[in-house]
Amino acid sequence: MNLLPRILPPVALGAVLSSAVFAAAPRPNILIILADDLGYGDVQCYNPERGKIKTPHIDRLASQGMRFTDAHTSSGVCSPTRYALLTGRYHWRTRLQSGIVEHLGPPLIAPDRLTIAGLAKQQGYQTACIGKWHLGWDWNIPADQRDLFVPGRTVSPPVTEAHRAAWNVFYARPIAGGPTTRGFDEYFGTDVPNQSPYCFIANDRTIGIPAVFLPLPLLKGQLAGIAGPALPDWKLEGILPALGDRAADFITRQTKARQPFLLYLPLTSPHTPIAPNAEWQGKSGLGPYADFVMETDALVGRVLAALEQSGVADNTLVLFTSDNGCAPHAYAEMKAKGHPSSGPLREFKTSVYEGGHRVPFVLRWPGVVKPGTISRQLVHQADMIATLANLFGTTLPANAGEDSFNLLPLLRGDDRMVREHAVSCAASGIPSLRHGPWKLVMAADAQAGTAVQLYHLDDDIGEARNVAADKPELVATMRATLERFIRDGRSTPGPAQKNDVEVVRHPRPTSPAGTAKAKAK
Repeated sequence: MNLLPRILPPVALGAVLSSAVFAAAPRPNILIILADDLGYGDVQCYNPERGKIKTPHIDRLASQGMRFTDAHTSSGVCSPTRYALLTGRYHWRTRLQSGIVEHLGPPLIAPDRLTIAGLAKQQGYQTACIGKWHLGWDWNIPADQRDLFVPGRTVSPPVTEAHRAAWNVFYARPIAGGPTTRGFDEYFGTDVPNQSPYCFIANDRTIGIPAVFLPLPLLKGQLAGIAGPALPDWKLEGILPALGDRAADFITRQTKARQPFLLYLPLTSPHTPIAPNAEWQGKSGLGPYADFVMETDALVGRVLAALEQSGVADNTLVLFTSDNGCAPHAYAEMKAKGHPSSGPLREFKTSVYEGGHRVPFVLRWPGVVKPGTISRQLVHQADMIATLANLFGTTLPANAGEDSFNLLPLLRGDDRMVREHAVSCAASGIPSLRHGPWKLVMAADAQAGTAVQLYHLDDDIGEARNVAADKPELVATMRATLERFIRDGRSTPGPAQKNDVEVVRHPRPTSPAGTAKAKAK
């Protein structure tokens, strides 16, 4: 007997609005703003009763568009999320089965993989990535020179002639495999703001040649974290304003050129380095993290103002979201001050529970999205590439967007379900599967004695009551669904595809005693 609730099939675009209509209409500019480590409850409109951090610009964006309350990332950490957002494919189909792209690691996105930027370029858009990439480059640092670039996590040794010689050669040449090889016409950013090299990168070259190791004071607390080559006098506080400057400049240039644009703006905040500028220090009354959230909100306001000043706000689709939940250290600090950064959700960044991967997701599109609307439908950041393909009136190839569903019906006001399932993982790789209101966590519960966990989120948003023992048939059905998604290389209709690697299966044994107890269930 199938115990799953009756769920309508995903709405076909043709049943709502033909692709031809979208293709004939003026194509909007696209602005995707991705905050870094911003919790679900850190945005005031998502946490109106208990939230203590003011976010007027994001709140105003929500009042002008649609606020999604059940939106998810691919993982509780950043690199996997960025991969899924840009490609429409779950990250666990790649080598990144857990964790993030390592420091100075190789590219995660395959050279022939279609991204939202590559798709937009095919439609005549100018594309730019401004901000944090963290999806790897072909750094090509010889193994025998690697220690010259990675001295240790929190050290700042003297710079030797060997360091200078290596840096002068390496940082003077192009760096391959970055954003401009994955669909973007332009890139400006710091790659990863709390990792070296501590300088800006424009397209495929560093701006300046690092000449020192980042000073020790900037490696302490919630600042940089990982030592490495830096420009002399590199200022952590200068990163966020520089991204705002570049974003505003790109919008202005493209408006003057009368060319549609896609701007992917992955912010470096409020992730570490938590370094609010002087005008924001103390503004929140809650500490540096909350100050930095307010500065992040102000930057969102500045970029939205650039759209207004350029006269293109009414023809720009804007998405604001976050890459995962609030970081554990900030979560604890805010909780102690009465502000729940995850709102009603369980846990925070890195977690398989909702606080790790349920995120703010606000979309404004004047003339299409009705202002002030709220959608409680299940959506995923991976859905952007299918949504844009339908907006453009084109069809994705079979080997692109394998886990992406079209959100246009929801944006047009049809409140029927567009996706039945979604997969989101912990930083450790533990996956969870959503099916309607049900959530299966592929990890044992030692206290309940179950091999996996099952929650009904409609009446248990805090994931406090594991009901796996009560619904074995439902658990079996959902486990089979997840296995099918893995085996087929996709979760959307279409021909089966290959995963890049053999996908790790869960749950994985944690201890002999725990395994024996779980097997008894």
